[in-house]
Amino acid sequence: MEILKLGNPILRDKASSVEVFDENLKLDVEQMLSTLESAKGLGLAGPQVGIEKRLFVIIIDDERWVFINPEIIGRSDDKVRYEEGCLSIPGYYMDVFRPSKVKIQFQDINGKMQILDASGLLARVIQHEYDHLDGKLFVDRLDEKTQEAFFKSWERSIKHPRRRP
Repeated sequence: MEILKLGNPILRDKASSVEVFDENLKLDVEQMLSTLESAKGLGLAGPQVGIEKRLFVIIIDDERWVFINPEIIGRSDDKVRYEEGCLSIPGYYMDVFRPSKVKIQFQDINGKMQILDASGLLARVIQHEYDHLDGKLFVDRLDEKTQEAFFKSWERSIKHPRRRP
């Protein structure tokens, strides 16, 4: 699967619910996990690969997670800063503040409802991928000055890509 990059309008759309839990969904999820593994990322949302559905996958320490129709139903009050990157914005890493814990309700690959309390890196990645389902990117969570600097840098990189030897 091709990972869409910043500038593709699909990344800014709100994804729709998954209605059908069938072999096609399982195939999409397997391909997403394979793509994520190849890209050496931590998480990948459907919209990042052109699937405009509310689903994302995560791989942390060889543990695979599949979240379908997720809903964050609780967040801790305390926020932590952590450097984030994104497969759709390669080469950029910035500090983002997010709640340290989340409670998420979701369906598994068979459509069964699940609830998970997550903390640490898993909570961080869940929130990052969840944002993708609403058309948000981690750079949208930066302060205005940092966002402005990022977008200027991104525009320059598109107009003048670095040549590789």
